[in-house]
Amino acid sequence: MNKGLHPTEDVRKATKTKWLKHSRIAGFLDAFTASDAPFLPFKPIERFIDTFAPSPRLIQLHPDQALYPGFVDAHAHVIENGYMLELPLVETQSLEEVVKALEDYILAHPDLQNDKNRWIEGMGWDQTKWNGGEGAEFPTAADLDQSPLLKGRPISLSRIDGHAKWVSPRVLEIMEEGGVLPPPSKDDEIERDGGKILRGKDGRPTGIFVDKAMNIIPAPQWSETQMGEYFNRTIDLALRYGLTSIHDADTNSRFIAFYRKLADAGTLPLRMYLMGYSPSNTYWGNDTISFPKMHNYGKHGRLNLKAVKLFTDGALGSWGAALLEPYSDNPDTKGIMQTRPEVLQDLVEKFWNDGWQTNIHCIGDRANKAVLDIFERQLALKDESGKPKYDVRETRPRIEHAQIFDKSDIGERIGRLGVIASVQPTHATSDMWYAETRLGPERIKGAYAYQTLLRASPNHVLPLGSDFPVEGVNPLLGFYAAVSRLSRSSGTSPHGGGGWYPTQKLSRAQALKGMTLDAAYASFAEELGSLEPGKKADFVILNRDIMDEGSEYVEILKAEVKATIVDGEAAYGSL
Repeated sequence: MNKGLHPTEDVRKATKTKWLKHSRIAGFLDAFTASDAPFLPFKPIERFIDTFAPSPRLIQLHPDQALYPGFVDAHAHVIENGYMLELPLVETQSLEEVVKALEDYILAHPDLQNDKNRWIEGMGWDQTKWNGGEGAEFPTAADLDQSPLLKGRPISLSRIDGHAKWVSPRVLEIMEEGGVLPPPSKDDEIERDGGKILRGKDGRPTGIFVDKAMNIIPAPQWSETQMGEYFNRTIDLALRYGLTSIHDADTNSRFIAFYRKLADAGTLPLRMYLMGYSPSNTYWGNDTISFPKMHNYGKHGRLNLKAVKLFTDGALGSWGAALLEPYSDNPDTKGIMQTRPEVLQDLVEKFWNDGWQTNIHCIGDRANKAVLDIFERQLALKDESGKPKYDVRETRPRIEHAQIFDKSDIGERIGRLGVIASVQPTHATSDMWYAETRLGPERIKGAYAYQTLLRASPNHVLPLGSDFPVEGVNPLLGFYAAVSRLSRSSGTSPHGGGGWYPTQKLSRAQALKGMTLDAAYASFAEELGSLEPGKKADFVILNRDIMDEGSEYVEILKAEVKATIVDGEAAYGSL
């Protein structure tokens, strides 16, 4: 048996028979029958059972099944995904389809039909899919008043990336009545504390609020009951798709309290690595009530809070990613810096001093450069003895998304610093139809460059996630995108069937490592991520092998989870 740390094909194939003790992997039968184990007697099974008595468990796979370490999503939004599923707009291909989805939702909920004051919230619209795609403009509030069934209702719809909201005229009225809507302006776009309010020729808001400008929309707060419903919807999907750990990528204080209650009750069915988040630009890492550090917390030790989430910019699809030069398709803007670099620098210094991992959202090349500058300054600090104050292997700073880099940053610099790039391969295949229009033919070469980032990493770490609900929950969608760089619906790309910028493809072994061992390392969870004796017994059983480099990419999408195991127990399916 391969004793290496990587969850490679060799390790997976050598584990057709597996033994568990308590919640950890005790060993593999293959290891006790291998020719390189001469110390074993002629009856290896009896010896194996005796070694791990009194409570070993034997798991034997069907010949067609394949065993993998439990899949980890290194960047996701659990409760928000459940919220999106309440009124999903992801599949809508036009403004008319969005309106139809809203009408159908109201008709399916009689309580809404009779109460025009109830807020209606949904998520998932993407104007880049409308009117043939490229160059699609944002919708307006007036578009949500054309239907008699929608007219006069407070409606707030989040864009697919969560970085813009589209509201109805009634919401604008409520905001004006409440005194939170800025007065009319001749400017087409008004920057507001790291966000933008889009305006028409009359100076009034069009109904689109980008990034931090969304904070002034007075939508009702979710109740604990709603959070529970949203959580359950997402976790049911996560377990069905083989996820055993999720990095929740901006967990506010209410969400933290919710997760903590589940952990205390022993009802957290998988592992959660939280990234604490507050919209405040004032340091909050010392608020131990709202943001208590937790290590393997709860009845089953599945909850962790050691990291914080900070933001630099917005998203590419809403022209909010902060760029060094203007957008190729919108030369009047370079995007939005949600947080000024000097403010980020101060926050990072304080979080590091208090032992927090800092995971910072960066999409554009200006944002990524600013954060690399901050991390470089931090890592250059010396203590009183003249030694480095911080060890990057202990702080493990992360850039979330790491999407677009200047050429001077993507290779030598990020590698030299040892900063972890946490990426989402499905973003590449979702954005590839319009990304080059946004960025131009040269700048795009430093975007979604996963193979370049992996090679630059000094310890070859590239954690993979999905960013659901922006993308689907199924981690095999990300695996497929990483190794093929093709659309899963059409099987092609802007560059044809060979994949979009195919030199940036990951191998299957690299992709599997990214969604297991690398994601575990990025969350200080070395007890997870590979199939080795002594590690946590988190694994997934598929009905087919996804590691054959010679098989068709589409075969990956046909794989189904037979069982998802957390701490040696079936959380989905059966053993």
